[in-house]
Order: sequence, then structure tokens, then C-alpha cells
Amino acid sequence: MSVNKNQLTELGWDSFFKDQFELLEAPECVPARVVSEQRHSYQVYTQYGELSAEISGKVRYQARTDGQYPAVGDWVVVRPNTSEQKGLIYAVLPRRTCFSRKISDDRARRSGGRTREQVLAANVDTAFLVSGLDGNRKLNLRRLERYLALTWESGASPVIVLNKVDLCPNVDARIREVEPIAFSVPVHAVSATERLGLDALEIYLTRGKTSVFLGPSGVGKSALINALLGIERQEVGEVRESDGKGRHTTSRRELILLPAGGAVIDTPGLREIQMWADEVGLSSVFEDIEQLTYECRFRDCTHHSEPGCAVKAAIRQGSLDIARLQSYRKLEKELRHLAARQEGRTRLEERAKWKKVSKWSRRNQRYNQIEPHDG
Repeated sequence: MSVNKNQLTELGWDSFFKDQFELLEAPECVPARVVSEQRHSYQVYTQYGELSAEISGKVRYQARTDGQYPAVGDWVVVRPNTSEQKGLIYAVLPRRTCFSRKISDDRARRSGGRTREQVLAANVDTAFLVSGLDGNRKLNLRRLERYLALTWESGASPVIVLNKVDLCPNVDARIREVEPIAFSVPVHAVSATERLGLDALEIYLTRGKTSVFLGPSGVGKSALINALLGIERQEVGEVRESDGKGRHTTSRRELILLPAGGAVIDTPGLREIQMWADEVGLSSVFEDIEQLTYECRFRDCTHHSEPGCAVKAAIRQGSLDIARLQSYRKLEKELRHLAARQEGRTRLEERAKWKKVSKWSRRNQRYNQIEPHDG
């Protein structure tokens, strides 16, 4: 695909990234946006068109964590080789927003037990959090709370999308289920296959803006993107009748340009969302519980058996769902565990750094002692 400088603006290039790019003073390089990634091999959009790119040794050396490698949606600094349609990535520009999750425990164990960050998408303006209305646990409020926390932490704006209204006998009832956890977040009921309600999504898809579709397999993320594109670009899978689960038709994250301007990022279905966030995202999602805690008699109330607990009173009165409180506690526990793991990793990295410095210092002292001096 050929992309000129004006089209880079449609992709989201603006003064924020331009200023960061100019600070690097890289005259032989151009800005590029990462379209897709597979095993540290990237497709990027540049003013010279789409290039296949790899990261330089400098980027590989300086990346202390997986989260510092380029991700889909990143703006990067590339030295192009137009004759071969290739490029070399020399730097990743600072991210305006970033969706990250913790790598699942089994993969972490294979990497030595360290907590690892996986960047799902970068520089996103709007996150469409997609649930299905075709039954079979597609509308899961607890999972939706996780997606909301992830989005608020990223810096993007969440939008809840309830897809497959054509298969739901009582759409209004499903919307009422979602509203207590949505607060000010917009909720749109749509059908990708019947093209119902898509106008409500198009208002977020403006020139220069980027959106991402997040949700489990089978909720219709790729079908929604096809409907917005007007062509069957993304492969769409059927939902299994045996368990109602969707097949993973999207195998990698990919940034796609829309005909009317703007871009969307399609993502594979996420079987699990392990939090990579802090209490800011949690407070935004559970604003009702956070507000109740200020009304508790004791500042350190755990909301279990203390007298004068406003949270427990709200549950007894029916104004707070106990399942929502349990979800809050679970996510809060995950974040505390994550913070402890990150703190431990930081200490280990700092210890390793000073160990190298000390080793170099001792070696230098020995060298000075044995070095002959004039006179």
C-alpha cells in the first residue's frame, strides 16, 4: 500500500509524535507506524509505502522488557531501503496510550518466573469492548469490568459494544445489566451481520484517530470490522454449538485503514486478561465502591465484618451487587500481587546492575595495582 505524508496524518501522525521524532535528529530516517508484528518482524506504513522492517541491534539491546519492543500501533523511527521495500527500526517513539496485560503464569514460569508485560496495542484513542448477545456466557459482566480497568489504565476512552442484537430476544434487559458497571461509558447495541446500529460506532472512527476492538473469541470483532470496511477482509469463524465458544479466526494483531479515514486494530480473542495496571484503572471502574468506602466508619475497613461498613450496608439494601464487590476484591488482590512482583523485579535488576559496576570497579583497581609506573 502506498502512503504519502498526508496519509500519515490520517494514520494519527501529529505534533506530539513529530516533536519526539525531531528530538532524535535522525536525518536518514522517517516516521512509520507499525501495522503488524510477528516474532519481532514488522510491517510498517511510511511515506514510501508499506515496508517489511526489523529492529536494530540498538533497540534490541536497550529493550529491558518485552513491553519496550515495538507493538502494533506504535510510531517508530525507520531507516528505509526503498529498493527492497525493507527498513530498519532504530527507535520507538513515546506512546500516548498503551494497552498491556500480564503474561499468563505458565508462560511466565517458562521465562524463569518473571512477571512479563504484553503490549496489546499502542496509541489508541477509542477501545471498543465487544460482548455478544447470543447467550452462552458471551455477556460476562466480570470480564467486562476487567476490560474497562485495562482501558482506563491505558489512557484510551472505552466504548461498550453489545453485538448480535439480531440473536437476542430482549436487548433492553441486557443493556440494563451492563449500565450499573458502565457509569459514563457509552453502551451501543449493534449487529455486524445485519448492519444494525453501526452508525453509532462510526462517530468514533474519524480521520487521524485509532480504535481497537477487544473481546473474547466469538463476539464478532472481525465481523464488525468487515461491516465498517464494507468488504469481507477479516476471516470470520462460526461459534461452536457445543459450548458456544468462538474459534480464533484472528491470529495476530493488525492495524487496518478505514475508507472514510482513521484506523482500527483487530486483535485475537483474549482467553484471559491478567491485569497490568494500577489502582487508577480500578478506581475508575469501581467508582461506586470507592465512594462507599469513604462512608465507612473505619478508614481501614476491609468490608467484611466491621461495624458501620457502608459497603456491606449497600449490599444488604440491594444497591450493590455482592458479585461486583467480589470482582473488586479479586482485581485489587491481583494488582497488589503484580505490584509486589514488579517491585521484586526492580530490586533484582538494580542489584544486578550494581553487581556489574562493583565487578568492573574491582577489576579496575587490580589493573591499577599491577600497572607499572614511571620513575
